[in-house]
Amino acid sequence: MRLLQEHKIDFIDPSELLRPETSFADKCLSKFRDYTIDAADPLKERVRLTYRQMHLNQTVDFVKNRHNKWLKFNALRATVREALEKLNYLVDESDPDIDLPNIVHAFQAAERAREEFPQFDWLHLTALVHDLGKIMAFYDEPQWAVVGDTFPVGCAWSDSIVYRKHSFQGNPDADNPQYNSKYGMYWPQCGIDNLLMSWGHDEYMYQVLKHNKTKLPDIACKIIRFHSFYPWHTGGDYQHLATTEDEETKKWVLIFNRYDLYTKSEKVPDIDALWPYYQNLIDKYLPGVLEF
Repeated sequence: MRLLQEHKIDFIDPSELLRPETSFADKCLSKFRDYTIDAADPLKERVRLTYRQMHLNQTVDFVKNRHNKWLKFNALRATVREALEKLNYLVDESDPDIDLPNIVHAFQAAERAREEFPQFDWLHLTALVHDLGKIMAFYDEPQWAVVGDTFPVGCAWSDSIVYRKHSFQGNPDADNPQYNSKYGMYWPQCGIDNLLMSWGHDEYMYQVLKHNKTKLPDIACKIIRFHSFYPWHTGGDYQHLATTEDEETKKWVLIFNRYDLYTKSEKVPDIDALWPYYQNLIDKYLPGVLEF
């Protein structure tokens, strides 16, 4: 726990973490993460259909299959910058808040983290690379297995999952008594580190960081692993599977959530001007050519 204590932030009131100041955003905060259904709205319908495919197909067997495929780390070799620049050509089909290339969001989030906590350079880089696992979309992985909120497979789906009421219909795990109960294949307070999460960019990038022996602190890797686990860190679900130690992870994920969610806007940062600073961080924490 030495590292967690070293980076401990005592002055943040957790009750305020989901109510960031208005200056974080260009629109009313209540308008973020709007998952209302409107078949006449192309953006909302794109988001809904992405989640429908995700919730239909993310099963225990599917996730294990993805681990077997992707955790060989033989998709490509690239530097962090080369991988990030690929995101110039990716628009997240699950995101109702912004319709810009993902690299823009990466720098928006990183710069907000840098502004609020200039002393934590590891947090700036964490924000920059948190979505880098979306690179899977360029290697024949459908976006419903790359983007969007995550949840554990192998146990009952929580009520706070977006589109929960209808979108899981037809998922075969619903009829499997090993997987459809409250605890499913887990046990009380097993810890979120032991959950088999739905496959996506969070889990993949976490595994990429560990495989490439990143010098980022472990809490940075956990932020990336669980930043899309909204049913837990924001919805308050799955506490029966969490431990008291997981609260430290949740605190940091909620801090990071301020930069991940509320910085999304049409204001595009000067990426070329920012590269020298972030390249120094890459060289410090995640240097050289990585195996993805």
